[in-house]
Amino acid sequence: MRENECDLFNNRSEVSVNNGILIINRVIRADSGTYTLRLVDSVGSETSTDLQVIVEAPIGSVEVSIICSFSGMMRASCSSDGDLPLFSWTLNGDPLMDGNAIIDLDGGTDGNISCSVKNHVSHQQKTISVKRCPVSGVFVLVWCFQMMFLFGLLGGFHFYMRIKSAKKQEDEEVRMRSFREVHEHTAED
Repeated sequence: MRENECDLFNNRSEVSVNNGILIINRVIRADSGTYTLRLVDSVGSETSTDLQVIVEAPIGSVEVSIICSFSGMMRASCSSDGDLPLFSWTLNGDPLMDGNAIIDLDGGTDGNISCSVKNHVSHQQKTISVKRCPVSGVFVLVWCFQMMFLFGLLGGFHFYMRIKSAKKQEDEEVRMRSFREVHEHTAED
């Protein structure tokens, strides 16, 4: 922190005192810092106090958007202009999460979702209505292809096992025939 030495009344026309309140209009970020306020009364007594001045841009309009993913999840994001924004969320009046501009929700979420944004200067809020994420056509299509592939594998495996079983049975019959022929020739001799 720095202590700024300046005579606001001589250097700025935007400074005024109204009912004991010091008003500085058109401040800039460079005006932030620690100031010592010295007051001299009509008898010449001086009092002083330190003032911490923080210049922040106020929170502008708040925007909330909802995106449904292919997996059926929902992502809510909140944005706003202003310095050092702090975010908080509610769903149907119940608190969700503080601090994050983006939150993930279940795809079945519905109701009114609110994003509040505040800083040292101001506070804004936006509420929108949220509907359940629709089942994605792409998700259903991918699922169908996966099922078709799985059934194709199972069908192919079943077909392979039948062929292998038939071949094994045929080989067994050939061996039995050979065995009988060998025994028949041996019996004839």
